[in-house]
Order: sequence, then C-alpha cells, then structure tokens
Amino acid sequence: MAGSKADIVREIFAAYLANDRAFVENAFTEDFRFCSPFDDNIDKPTYFARCWQDTGWIARHELEAVIAEGDAVFVSYHCVAREGASFRNAELFRFAGDKVRRVEVYFGPNWQDNVFQPAAR
Repeated sequence: MAGSKADIVREIFAAYLANDRAFVENAFTEDFRFCSPFDDNIDKPTYFARCWQDTGWIARHELEAVIAEGDAVFVSYHCVAREGASFRNAELFRFAGDKVRRVEVYFGPNWQDNVFQPAAR
C-alpha cells in the first residue's frame, strides 16, 4: 500500500465493493479494533466473521468527504443499495503507520426510494 492515508481509505472502500477481503485484511493491523452502534471494540477476526459479507447488494458508495489529519481519516459517505435503499454513515479511521488500527462507525439516516425511513425504536 502506498499513498496518503486518505488514499488508503479510498482504496479500502473500493476493495470492499470488489469483495477484495485480502486487500482489506492487509490494510488492517493485527491488533485492529472496530466499533459501531452494534459492535463494541471487536477484534480483527470478529470483524471479518461478523461484518464482512458479499457486497453484491451495494450499487455504489459515494464518498462525500475524506478528511485526513495526522494519523486519522474521517469519511462521510452515501451507500446506495441495488434495490433502492440507501443510508449515510461516517467513519473515523485511526492509523498506525500506513495500516488502519481502529475504525469507529457512526450511523446516519436510512432512505428507501428517496423517502426517509425512521429508525426502529
């Protein structure tokens, strides 16, 4: 992997859409941790067991902002599914050298056919 940290994050998003798990695994440190509203500081093997899935359901990721500062990259994106649903998320990538040590995901709103879908309570 070469390039800026922002470029590495862009490459990770592209590899996810291409189902290139080997690339993503190599982009993460061995002590990688992942947090989301559903996942509390899970390790690399648990991340791939729980979160990695076939991305054929995704039509595209629209990266809206990729902001790098020091060892962190903040990304906001719009994910569009093939059947018309979409959502916006933000992710904070923290690096150790040129590999990602931690990702924190913040969920945004869901949409179906351009109509806001409230979250289940």
